[in-house]
Amino acid sequence: MASETPPFWESKKLDVLSSSEWESLCDGCGKCCLHKLQDEDTDAFLFTCISCEFLDTDSCQCTVYDNRNNFVPDCLNLKVSDLPTVSQWLPTTCAYRLLYEGKALPEWHPLVAGSKKLMHENHISVRSKAVSEREVPEEDWEDYIIWEDSKEG
Repeated sequence: MASETPPFWESKKLDVLSSSEWESLCDGCGKCCLHKLQDEDTDAFLFTCISCEFLDTDSCQCTVYDNRNNFVPDCLNLKVSDLPTVSQWLPTTCAYRLLYEGKALPEWHPLVAGSKKLMHENHISVRSKAVSEREVPEEDWEDYIIWEDSKEG
């Protein structure tokens, strides 16, 4: 009996993934498109439910993804080399963070489940939760904090 080949995310190191494999790790939850604040006293990351104006909050997809840095110059083009410094502000459910930390992808992840259906059904994505930055004045963003550090609520 032939043994089954493990999926690429279990058999390859992050730094050898093809660009299409790397991109497919993103579950499309939209959490990384939520604005984060940092507490001046504690340095804790404060996650808001306010999304970038270019996030389609129904599909949880960026509407300008291929050209996002033309519209949002500081939007991160995540690379393996970035993970040591940025993983702490990635959601605890993020595949990049999970794999970087040596953890498995959850059963609801689209690569495991075969679609985004379970992710949305389990309320992992920002669908029906996010508010566009166009709708909230920046001085009110503190009123939209939904969790601190990487402990999601």
